Amino acid sequence: MVARIGFVSVSSRARPSPDPRDREAAGSQGHSGPEPGLRPRPARPLVITGGIAACAAAASGLAVLTTLTAIGWITAPHVGIGSGLSGALRTATLLWLVAHHVGFTVHGAGRIGMLPLGLVLIPGALLAMAGRWVVHAGAVTRLRHVGYAAVALALPYTLLAGALAVASRTTQAAPSLVQAVIASFLLALVAGGLGAARALAPWSRLTGLMPARPRSIVLGMLGSTAILVAAGAVLAGGSLLAHLPEVRAASDALAPGLTGAALLLLAQLAYVPNAIIWAVAYALGPGFAFGAGTIVAPTGSALGAVPAFPMLAALPSGARAAGPGLVPIAVLAVPYLAGVFGGIVTVRITPTPTIEAAPLWGFVTGAATGVLAGLAAAFSGGPLGDGRLAEVGPSGWQVGLVAVLEIGVTAALTAGAANWMILRRSARRTTADRPASEASPAPAPAGVVDENDDAGGHRIYVNPWAAYETEDQDW
Repeated sequence: MVARIGFVSVSSRARPSPDPRDREAAGSQGHSGPEPGLRPRPARPLVITGGIAACAAAASGLAVLTTLTAIGWITAPHVGIGSGLSGALRTATLLWLVAHHVGFTVHGAGRIGMLPLGLVLIPGALLAMAGRWVVHAGAVTRLRHVGYAAVALALPYTLLAGALAVASRTTQAAPSLVQAVIASFLLALVAGGLGAARALAPWSRLTGLMPARPRSIVLGMLGSTAILVAAGAVLAGGSLLAHLPEVRAASDALAPGLTGAALLLLAQLAYVPNAIIWAVAYALGPGFAFGAGTIVAPTGSALGAVPAFPMLAALPSGARAAGPGLVPIAVLAVPYLAGVFGGIVTVRITPTPTIEAAPLWGFVTGAATGVLAGLAAAFSGGPLGDGRLAEVGPSGWQVGLVAVLEIGVTAALTAGAANWMILRRSARRTTADRPASEASPAPAPAGVVDENDDAGGHRIYVNPWAAYETEDQDW
């Protein structure tokens, strides 16, 4: 296997097709059939292959969501599913668009943008599988051609999403066509591209193809993000356990029945990524809102009436900080812990001999983590109509700015200190491992030359009385 950047194949399973002239020569020598281990040329162009994969991914996602919608339509035919089978199909199509984070406008209520991020995993996983299939079916062998495969998948997928957005419009609900085009294209490009790249080589080898400095920043950012996500999951789960009686009471008040309870559980699981991101925004300090004039933050919460959704019963309430005295301190320490971890990972992967450069790269890692946190916060919320719930979720720019300052500065300080310690330890180890004969000799006094120093077999002896001999000759 070879793994060179940009223009050489990274997988021995996808070798280039043999030259037809070589086949003719082999046939003249009595050999028939393709040479073992060589992949034949693709039977269709890459554009056609990407279109087939896009249709398969879209149809699979629609099949899954149509099944869930049909179950809800059968068990509760009069609860917002639509009238008749055509209404159920339109609802399934709208749910498929929601899975791509496409908002919609409800007649008489306003815009709905508070969408479950967990549904994005369904089309994302299907598009990743489609990207891998495009690579294998299209005989893609070079890493630089992965972008072509991703675009070949994303363009027809975007056309399908736009067509479904137009077809699912009704007088009651109208999805955003602009969001359908942009969101579907970006999701197909990213998820399909990752799947296509993974089809060529494992992730460890793909990250090894990156230059050292970008690799250290990306892995440091992923490490800091992992700390934030883990802390957010623990915080959201702890709040849910602390308010478990209220959650059960809200579920019993809905009385959904057996099938309805299963669908309600699936809906809550789809909102779990939103809850984790909100918990991260809570730990960073800005918190989040659930309605105009409300705030949920470590220093205290001010909430109004919330919808009858069991997960919302876990929201902390009260003007004072929730939990014992040490809990808010531990929560506020999470971003600094993420910055410390990211800074250490950055310099451990790629130390720098320039002392003042290490804090800069640490800050870049922390800033990248902050930007990612801000984007996630912006996508995790959205309006629930035009009324009081028009402001739901964290503020993306506030979360991003605070995260850049907290995580970036901490990562910069940690990277500088860790890089200094790494260089110092390396210097000590080099000195300790060097034999005594190779140790640098002490400087000789003026006018004295070490006779053991044989520079290429030539020695120079200094005569300290040369000046006096010259004077005697002048006399």
